Amino acid sequence: MDNKNLIESFYSWYRNALRHPKWRWAIILGTAFYLVSPIDISPDFIPFIGWLDDGLLATLLVTEVSSLMMSYLSGRKEDTVDSASVTEDGTVIDVEVS
Repeated sequence: MDNKNLIESFYSWYRNALRHPKWRWAIILGTAFYLVSPIDISPDFIPFIGWLDDGLLATLLVTEVSSLMMSYLSGRKEDTVDSASVTEDGTVIDVEVS
């Protein structure tokens, strides 16, 4: 398996895991723990190479969490209903949305 396929498969797995409601918080907390823990795939005391895995993982986390938040907020705006709905015969129905 070449590097491009490996990176694409990891990104696909990470994105799908974040989108799965059962695993979302485990992946987010696991990523945050990995970023602050001293145990890394490549140690941070090696300049640039050590920071590369942390930077890539932080970028993935921020990108996917912001994407989830944007889709949640846009979906929430579409679900809201006006306070007054009018039926076909002109009757006004007052709706309270909580």
